[in-house]
Amino acid sequence: MGRTVLYRNFSAGRLSAVRPCRVIADDDRGLLLWLARGSAVMVQQAVDGRGIRDMPFAEWVRLDYRMAEATWQGPGLLKFIPPDVDHSVWFFRDAQERFANWYVNLEERAVRWDDGAVAGVDVTDHDLDIVVHPDLSWEWKDEAEFAERLAFPQHYWVGDPAAVWAEGRRVIKSIEAAEFPFDGTWTDFRPEPTWPVPTTVPPGWDRPVATDQ
Repeated sequence: MGRTVLYRNFSAGRLSAVRPCRVIADDDRGLLLWLARGSAVMVQQAVDGRGIRDMPFAEWVRLDYRMAEATWQGPGLLKFIPPDVDHSVWFFRDAQERFANWYVNLEERAVRWDDGAVAGVDVTDHDLDIVVHPDLSWEWKDEAEFAERLAFPQHYWVGDPAAVWAEGRRVIKSIEAAEFPFDGTWTDFRPEPTWPVPTTVPPGWDRPVATDQ
C-alpha cells in the first residue's frame, strides 16, 4: 500500500489522460486509489490547446493532438476498480473534502501493468456514466455525448454500445440494492495530511498501452 500508480485512459488506442494515484487498498474486492487535489496530471489536447469537450466530436477527429501537463483542480477523490468488470466507481468530494456522491465510470475493464519503477492501470473510457447521490438516487450522465460519438464509428472507440448500456443497468441494480461499494464503505475516508501530492508525472507515463493478452 502507498505506492504511486498511474491511472491511464486511452481512446482509439491513443493515450488521453494520465493521473498519478496512491494505492489505498488492493485485495479481492479490487483496487482502491486516491487522487489528491493539486496532483500533476497529463491530458490530451488539440494542438491549439482545446480539449475534446471544447468542440463537437466531428471537429475533434480531424485535429492533431498532444499530451500536455496540467493539475488536478478538483477535490481529491477515490477511484475504486473492481476486478473483472467494465466500470470503476469514483467517490467525489465537495470543497470541504466531504463525501458528495458516487460516480460510475463505464469503461473497458482495467489492465494492470508493472514496469518496476512505475506501475499503473490502463482503461478505455466508454463515456456514458452514472451519477449516484448519497440517498442512492441516480441518473445517467453524458448520454448526448455518447450518442454524438457513436455517429462516427470509424473514429469512436466504443464498438458495442449495447454492452455499455447493459453494464450500466447491471450496476444500477447494485446501487438500488445498496450493495458494496454503495453501502457507505469509504464514504468517511480521510487522507493522511502528510501524504505527498505528486508534483510531476513519473517517467514511463507514456509507455505503450497494456493488454490482457
